[in-house]
Amino acid sequence: MNDKDGYSAMDQQNVSFTVPKDDFASALAWVARSLPSKPTQPILRGVMIVANDEGLELSGFDREVSTRVHINAEVDEPGSILVAGKLLSDIVGSLPNKPITMRLEETTVTLSSGSSRFELRPMTIEDYPVLPALPETTGTIDPHLFSQAINQVATAAGRDDTLPMLTGIHVEIDGPNVVMAATDRFRLAVRNFTWNPSADSAQATLLVPARTLHDAARSLDPHNNQDISIAVGSGENIGKDGLLGIEMDERHMTTRLLDAEFPKFRPLLPNHHSALASVEIAPLNDAIRRVSLVADRNAQIQMEFAPGSLTLSAGGSEVGKATEQLDCAFTGEPLTIAFNPGYLKDGLAAIDSQRVVFGFTMPSRPAILIPEPQELPEADADGNYPTPDTEFIYLLMPVRLPG
Repeated sequence: MNDKDGYSAMDQQNVSFTVPKDDFASALAWVARSLPSKPTQPILRGVMIVANDEGLELSGFDREVSTRVHINAEVDEPGSILVAGKLLSDIVGSLPNKPITMRLEETTVTLSSGSSRFELRPMTIEDYPVLPALPETTGTIDPHLFSQAINQVATAAGRDDTLPMLTGIHVEIDGPNVVMAATDRFRLAVRNFTWNPSADSAQATLLVPARTLHDAARSLDPHNNQDISIAVGSGENIGKDGLLGIEMDERHMTTRLLDAEFPKFRPLLPNHHSALASVEIAPLNDAIRRVSLVADRNAQIQMEFAPGSLTLSAGGSEVGKATEQLDCAFTGEPLTIAFNPGYLKDGLAAIDSQRVVFGFTMPSRPAILIPEPQELPEADADGNYPTPDTEFIYLLMPVRLPG
């Protein structure tokens, strides 16, 4: 019989293998990261371990995201084990750097390493859902570019699950060109890049859960230079399965696409600006951190731009007030604008250059933050500055100035 937690009270086949601790810990941590802490079905807390002549395959699936990884191991008795994933990951991570032996005998899973020994209850394999197959490969991308692009746009994605269209990263594929965008209504991040499509005719519009893509980017080995495969189908079937697959090294991941419509974002991006400012990012971040000390949590930071200088201020009469002045290359009419400091710092962290360029229209209208280009544009006949060519734009809503 099975109990309510999905554990087995039946005899199961014996399984036995020995595996290096670091490889096992890394694979388990990656699979366990995507397992739900409060699943609709307790069985979904499990990590499946399949031992065979080729080593171990570890997998997890919460019916939305699946993960699968292969590692080498010495397998004495092949078979499958299903056990609570996060618990097993915590146990293995705490063990000394010695080989780990894992056995399933009857209704007990034994884990031993050196003088440490743990006994766990296996879960019922028969109740575990079948993992989805990867769609056909759509293209490949450099892992560092993949990680950079996702990190830049994911910071602007919403976290309110009642608004699913804002919790995803909008992905447009047009042959070798890809556009990613995300917004939570208070900021918008857009990144353009090129990749290696399996077919130059590939076209698709997808909405991918931002949290899943962000986790995938964070789990990449920074020393790995092998291209990542992105799988959403081919030809007329791109995106039709409702799945996105990612293959990286020996790790495979799938996630269900969001069935929602992303807001039309291009009309929000200004083409011209009444003023441009260029500021060094590191001193600006330090100044924001200092003046924020006298501001309430996420209270506004005021920024007063003028030729040659930027003055930051925060706080009020009750707690105190702080100001700091920085060097700033500025063209246009002086202006004062205010931002949420957390959103502002997120945007600065996404800029991959030493200096950031701000583009302004009005203090009450969104501003853009972009990496500094080689040359800033000249003003047109009306005194406006066109948006510089850029691969990344962070659009930030201002907050209302006091008074």
